[in-house]
Amino acid sequence: MEQLTQIINQMTISHYTAIGSFLLVIITGVFLLLANREKSKLKANIDHNIKSFQKIFDTSHDAVLILSTNNTVLYANRVMSSFLHLHKNFTKNPLPMPQIKDKKIWIGLDDFLNENHTRLQVKPLFVPQTILKKANEKEEISINLYIESMIIDKNHKRPYKIITLQDLSKEHDRARLQYIHQLTGLPNDVQAVQDLPTLYSKVHLENNKIALILISLDNFIGIRSVLGYEKSNDVLIKFTKYLESFITDLSVTVYHTSENHFLLTVSNVSSVEDIKKFVERIQIKTVSFYQVEHMNLHFSISSGIAVYPDSGTTRQLLDNVYKALTLAEHEGHGRMAVYLPDENDNGIDELTLHNDMQTSMDRGDFEVYYQAIVDAQSKELVSAEALIRWKHPSYGMISPEVFIPLMEKTGFIITLGKFVLEEVLKQQKRWELFDFKRIEVSINVSMVEINTGEFVQNVKQRIEEYAIPFNLIKFEITEGVAMLHEGNTKQYFIDLKNLGVGISLDDFGTGYTSFTYLKKFPATVLKIDKSLIDHILTNEADQGIVKGMINLGHNLGMKIVVEGIETEKMVEMLAEFGCDYMQGYYFAKPLPVFEFQKLLR
Repeated sequence: MEQLTQIINQMTISHYTAIGSFLLVIITGVFLLLANREKSKLKANIDHNIKSFQKIFDTSHDAVLILSTNNTVLYANRVMSSFLHLHKNFTKNPLPMPQIKDKKIWIGLDDFLNENHTRLQVKPLFVPQTILKKANEKEEISINLYIESMIIDKNHKRPYKIITLQDLSKEHDRARLQYIHQLTGLPNDVQAVQDLPTLYSKVHLENNKIALILISLDNFIGIRSVLGYEKSNDVLIKFTKYLESFITDLSVTVYHTSENHFLLTVSNVSSVEDIKKFVERIQIKTVSFYQVEHMNLHFSISSGIAVYPDSGTTRQLLDNVYKALTLAEHEGHGRMAVYLPDENDNGIDELTLHNDMQTSMDRGDFEVYYQAIVDAQSKELVSAEALIRWKHPSYGMISPEVFIPLMEKTGFIITLGKFVLEEVLKQQKRWELFDFKRIEVSINVSMVEINTGEFVQNVKQRIEEYAIPFNLIKFEITEGVAMLHEGNTKQYFIDLKNLGVGISLDDFGTGYTSFTYLKKFPATVLKIDKSLIDHILTNEADQGIVKGMINLGHNLGMKIVVEGIETEKMVEMLAEFGCDYMQGYYFAKPLPVFEFQKLLR
């Protein structure tokens, strides 16, 4: 019995041991199953939350990386994958950590995260303008580094690290593009403005002059229309290389400031003449710098020059070089002009005038004056010239020689021209109603007004609206402008003449007159310029020239007006020469309308 009991007891112990082992296996299996389920659930939660972030991060221009608590990769957006050259299965393989420069010491990104673990629990970490080096690569990249600790899975509250890298090299490239011309690669006008102060500072260190040269490739719109867009761009590229070939002679920097404008800065010249010779060399070779199918295409350039200190202060130098180019282009193609300040500079700021033009027009600061034109024989007042005057609230009465060129440059001359025509027509109507003597009134016109294409039609409409006889209005254009724009001028003035409007060629004798063109030009009157009259009493050559011009005009069927009459002896001499009409201070200065009307009485 005792032996049986012992066997049973032994069997029970073995049985219990087997049962315990079995239960342990079962319990362990259940625990592992639950743990795996929890891990899968956790991973699913994390994957779900990361996918929510992914929609945002994948559209970001910055590189984004999400790391777990032990710095394994959970997510990298497209930019980061490209930036670090990650493979598609990068989440299954350890990430070769890049290095960043922290306080001049290279450190792995994972080590940097571990060192700053405590700080990240408090607030995000921003490391601006640091350097990153990719694993196994030598290239160093400038970046901004942002690191933030965030709980992605709210149930388990495990913080993960979101790392953002902003590649500053792209920003630097974009910034650099702001300072170069996209076609030619030359520094542009933005860069020029930044460089000029450094150039000016050399004035205080060296005993040389500094110069700015603004070059315009003439008639570039016409060049585009003939060659086409691509070949005309090729012209600009080759012209760039041509200009750069000159920088070996002097300390020259070339800028491409706009489509067909190039700015050259020269810092070691001793005289204005040196600069002019330098520009002449450029002009000469420009003629044949471009070839198409072994044929040279002929080009010309206009050049404006401003030299410190001859052209003014360094602060004004850039403005003055543009003024110089305007002067050169006004003379035609292939010209050069050096800006030299007027000895009688009135100190009027052009920008102020430009800003005040419309306000002054609305306020009534502009007024039409009239200067008498008399018959050379009877001395009777037969017509008048309408002259615009501007009484500025700050500068007082401004000379037309100051504001008319500015208005032509800005286009405001179109508005002013319409105003003058309107005022003259109103005045003609008043004189008719109050039974004043009916006289012809001359109005000056610029090519800017004519080239609108609406000038003739506007004149016709306004004259018809006021019911004024067309022959009481005459338009004057200077000889130089008429000859410079022969085609347009001739046709527009033929159209005006067909309306019955008079045409006068002003400042005759000061330009480069083409007598063939003059014969065809539809002018009814020639006005001989005052400059030819100033010394006529004592200079026999001037007498011969004026007498010849009067005869020429008469032979062409035109009437002659001589301007600038100041003495009785001038009156007697010019009447003897056979001129038809006279104008000048001897008879009357330009007068406001209420004073001019006394002469009409």
